[in-house]
Amino acid sequence: MSTALQIGLLVFPKVTQLDLTGPLQVFSSVPGAKVHLIWKRIEPVATDSVMVLTPTTTFADCPQLDVICVPGGLGTDDMVGDEEMLAFLRKQAAGAKYVTSVCTGSLVLGAAGLLKGYRATTHWSAIDFLAGFGAIPTKTRVCVDRNRFTGGGVTAGIDFALTLVSELVDRKTAEAIQLRLEYNPAPPFNAGSPDTAPAEILASMKERIAPSQLRRTELMGHAAARLA
Repeated sequence: MSTALQIGLLVFPKVTQLDLTGPLQVFSSVPGAKVHLIWKRIEPVATDSVMVLTPTTTFADCPQLDVICVPGGLGTDDMVGDEEMLAFLRKQAAGAKYVTSVCTGSLVLGAAGLLKGYRATTHWSAIDFLAGFGAIPTKTRVCVDRNRFTGGGVTAGIDFALTLVSELVDRKTAEAIQLRLEYNPAPPFNAGSPDTAPAEILASMKERIAPSQLRRTELMGHAAARLA
């Protein structure tokens, strides 16, 4: 390739680190790619785990990206109302080849008005919010609609990234990266989806996330209203 692929992933407080680091590991293996971690300032950002991430560039200094990716996490609830974040996404999306997300990052794309009329997916607990942003909710591991690539919850970020690499470069490159990462999932339990998890596990999880779901419902309603 004559010029480097410019790939950028957003960093923000309470991001789910695996939403970001899964695709990051894949994208960092793409020959000739330049990968950026982007936030408002160059300062350590606390994730939703013990890990702290340091951005490599700011909104102001970020080059035009070929791929822009918004990961998910509880922090997306605040990002859907962050005008600086939304303005940055709109500006980058206008020139990007691919506008993408993992998990609840699609809600931020939606709040920026970037999913109107597009099929999109997200974490199972957030799928019902997509329609409020004019998206077409699609329950799938990876959803591709024109140049919008969205991944489902957390671990789907690796599937999403490999799918995108097959489009960006070619299938052989994606398969080589998959082999390098030994990405060969064999989950010990069949509980990774609300469709397959034992009923008592699903009920327990829904009870556990109920308070955050109430807050998310309120914030997504405000964001959808602003977009309308």
